[in-house]
Amino acid sequence: MRPIQIAPGVWQVPFPVGHVYIVRLSDGYALIDTGVPGSAPAILDALARLGGHPRDLRQIVLTHSHLDHMGSAADLVAATGADVLAGAADAPFIRGTLPEPEPAFTTSERVFYEQIAAGLAEANLPPLLNVGVDVELDDGDTLGGWAEPVRVLHVPGHTPGSIALHLPHSGVLFPGDLIAVMEGQVILGPFNVVREEAVASFTRLAELNVETLCVPHGEPVAEGAGVLLKGATPEKDWL
Repeated sequence: MRPIQIAPGVWQVPFPVGHVYIVRLSDGYALIDTGVPGSAPAILDALARLGGHPRDLRQIVLTHSHLDHMGSAADLVAATGADVLAGAADAPFIRGTLPEPEPAFTTSERVFYEQIAAGLAEANLPPLLNVGVDVELDDGDTLGGWAEPVRVLHVPGHTPGSIALHLPHSGVLFPGDLIAVMEGQVILGPFNVVREEAVASFTRLAELNVETLCVPHGEPVAEGAGVLLKGATPEKDWL
């Protein structure tokens, strides 16, 4: 799996469902999400192509608890010893101590979800393994060891504990599933637990200084993402 550079020190590892991002730290690397179960070998191969070894992976930041984001976290922890960081409200779902809440589907979302679920079933994925969360993140936290300050934002709606990561200096944003890109348009991500909260969280992120948007679904936006975010209409999506 060849990583694609999106911004200085930021690479995308593209997958059919749920892209992963690698970020260079001052003393190693961080992962943003881990793909579906079974993705660990491809992610470690991408890390190796950047000159990294498994022991160089310091942090695995999970934007939320869904299968296509935490799916390979347990395997990667076993291979690397990296710390797992996640939003405090999603930590019980990631650990497996509480069941995940179900999305409140719109009609168009339900059709799309059934298509994705059928594709995942045909892929015959390994079983999902829960994993421990070493650091529970809250709104306003900062992450250590990064090349520039990175701010954690609690952006509920997609899941109760969804988080985004914002690098204000370079304008890089990792929004998790709150934001997607479809046919060149920035849209609200589907399958939200509380749609109104998700729209409000989207609006909050659209007000940030954003140049580069690293979405898990759709093509990342390397330049000019702020203009697209400010022109988006998330309240009208998926109705």
